[in-house]
Amino acid sequence: MKLNLQTLLIITVLFMSCKEQKGSDEKTSFQNKGQQLVYEMVQTVGDYSKLAEKKDVIYTYQYQTPDGKTDLSSEKYIFDGELSYGAYEQHERTLPEYEGLIEQGYDGKAYWLRHKGNYIDDLVSLKRVKFNRPTNFYWFTMFQKLLDPGLTYEYLGAKSIEEQRYDIVKISFDSNNEKPTDIYQIYINKDTKLVDQFLFTVAEVGVIDQPLLMKLKYEEIEGLLIPTQRIYKGSNWEAEVTDAPWIKVNWSNIQFNNGLSRSIFEK
Repeated sequence: MKLNLQTLLIITVLFMSCKEQKGSDEKTSFQNKGQQLVYEMVQTVGDYSKLAEKKDVIYTYQYQTPDGKTDLSSEKYIFDGELSYGAYEQHERTLPEYEGLIEQGYDGKAYWLRHKGNYIDDLVSLKRVKFNRPTNFYWFTMFQKLLDPGLTYEYLGAKSIEEQRYDIVKISFDSNNEKPTDIYQIYINKDTKLVDQFLFTVAEVGVIDQPLLMKLKYEEIEGLLIPTQRIYKGSNWEAEVTDAPWIKVNWSNIQFNNGLSRSIFEK
């Protein structure tokens, strides 16, 4: 049977339409409503593919406790391989026993610490580096990584806080060794689709039963919404905070696509 050009065009259009519909269905296949809400939130801030397109980032990280102790570092990451480097000109919280500049690095395989140009092999100090490097990287990429494999989502319902309606989603991580893992309970603004606040634990340092509450303010940078201003303190699972003062974390001078060499992260 011979097919004329018009018939071939119609068949082609129908075929492409079916392919697009199949792809659309695959994208919208979720564990549950909780995962769908997280997916929609990530599309709002910019997913990991958009972040990865930036190749790398440099920014200034400032962490200040209520008693005024401050960490101030220049952070550098390469997204491919999650390479991480921090040069601390102030480190009143992190390894305060060292005076002057300290540098921390992770090259994808090993962690290292350098003080005034000399490498430090003290296991206690290196343990702190092993906490800081992945933690700082994770905070910067957290929302994008909330779609990583191995996560479980639970929709906890909606709640009004100060006249704003939120969808609440609990996110937990699979554990291969039965050790406690971190839990996040995020509050997604129904109007903006952004996370205005979230509860979290830090199993690595024993913060498990009593969570911390973090509040966020965003800045748009090169098409991404980055939570550059953060405050947090103790809370309960109803997001009722303690009377303690807030810990402040700020990111500034964020610059993407710097052409960073991987040698920066190597010992």
